[in-house]
Formats: sequence, C-alpha cells, structure tokens
Amino acid sequence: MASAPQLTVNEALLAAYQGAIPSHVAVIMDGNGRWAQERGMMRLKGHRAGADAVRCVVESCRYLGVDILTLYAFSSQNWGRPVEEVSGLMTLFDIYIKKERKRLLENEIRLQVIGDRGRLSKKLQRAIGKLEEESAHNDKMILQVAVSYGGREEILAATRRIARAAADGALDPDEIDEETFGRFLYTEGRPDPDLVIRTSGECRVSNFLLWQIAYSELHITDTLWPDFDEAHLLAAFSDFGNRQRRFGKTADQVSS
Repeated sequence: MASAPQLTVNEALLAAYQGAIPSHVAVIMDGNGRWAQERGMMRLKGHRAGADAVRCVVESCRYLGVDILTLYAFSSQNWGRPVEEVSGLMTLFDIYIKKERKRLLENEIRLQVIGDRGRLSKKLQRAIGKLEEESAHNDKMILQVAVSYGGREEILAATRRIARAAADGALDPDEIDEETFGRFLYTEGRPDPDLVIRTSGECRVSNFLLWQIAYSELHITDTLWPDFDEAHLLAAFSDFGNRQRRFGKTADQVSS
C-alpha cells in the first residue's frame, strides 16, 4: 500500500491494520462543544480542536485506501446556533480550506462540498470553488464535506428539480426510479456510504444523507470528535468488518 506524501498520522499503526476497509466512509463529527465545555473553554475552541481530528481522519483514510470520505461539518439546522458560533465556524472553515489546500493537493485528494452554498458568504463560496477546481483531477480519494447541508432539504431540492424536468417534458414521471432520483441529489454519481461513524455517543443520524444511508452500517462511539484518532477509526473499521451486510436478504442467501 503506497502512502501519500506529507502525512502526519501514525503510519505504523495504520500499516499494521489487516481488517476490512470500507469504500465510502461518512462521519457525523459531534462533540466539539462538549469537549470545550468540559475543559472550561469557549465552544469555538472545541471546533478548532476538531479541525485537527479532521486532518487525522482525512489522512488516515487516504493512507488506508478509502475511496470516498464524507464529513458532516455544518447542518442546515446549525444556522440556528448563536451568531458568534456560526460566524466563528464559517471563519474556521475558510481557514481550513486555505491551510489544508497544499496538503490536500499533494495527497491527490479531490475536494467536493455539498449543501446549500447560497447561504455561505461570497468569499467562502469563492474559496470552495477554487479548491474544488484545483483538485478536480485528483483521484486518490474524494473528500466530500457537507456544509449548510440537510438530508430532508436535499431530497426536497431534488424533488423540485425532478418536478420541473417532468413539467418541461424532459422526464417521464413513469420512468422515475431510484437511479433517476439519485442523479438529482448533491451526491450525484457517488456510491452510497458503506459505514457511517457518529462520535459523542448520540444515537441518531441528524438529518445526514437520509437517502444515501438506507443500508449503511452504523458505528456509534462515545468519543468526542476532537479526541477521535487513528485508533478510533480502525476500531470502527474493525466493527464494520464483523458485520454481515444483507440488504434485505436472509443470512443464508448472503452466505451462499
């Protein structure tokens, strides 16, 4: 397994892992605020610490050969948080894009941001668009970051686009199937996640990729996101490897 340049992760630990590696991993990164509050810090300090965990997971997945990593960074509902926290998060995201640009490009990682970009500042939209364009030809891993994203909102937006296409005569309603519907989602052309990891112990999907995770395996850990590292990621992968994915069939059918 060839490693990418400029890695800061524990390569020895990753190299020793012999278990299953999901093709598409999705992560609900939760617990930044609680991590900070437990230490008597402002919540934004937790989000800054969480950015280090993002780098660790991105590089670990890149090293292990994951094809797609999708990170839930900021939900549609997060806009309702205190103005100071939202502003700080947007600034942090802008800083992350600029700070990690060189590392992402050197590691041949393609960035794609999914969600309602119209609510982001023009400056942030330009920064996202620029890095997406610069990394468009990278093929070692796709990093999908969900910002201003909601699963219900995505499905509603897709439904509106389908309705307009049908009204214009470009789409026959009787021919709309799951594949057709998938082409109208933010994740068009991407396979569904094999594994969804949620940190901080919360047992819910929080409006994340509702269409796409219908048959994804779920791994819940009590670890708060800033403390999530290579060992926690490997534990999630090992857990995934011990599952039998049946997709509605019986265990006997899958085994045969």
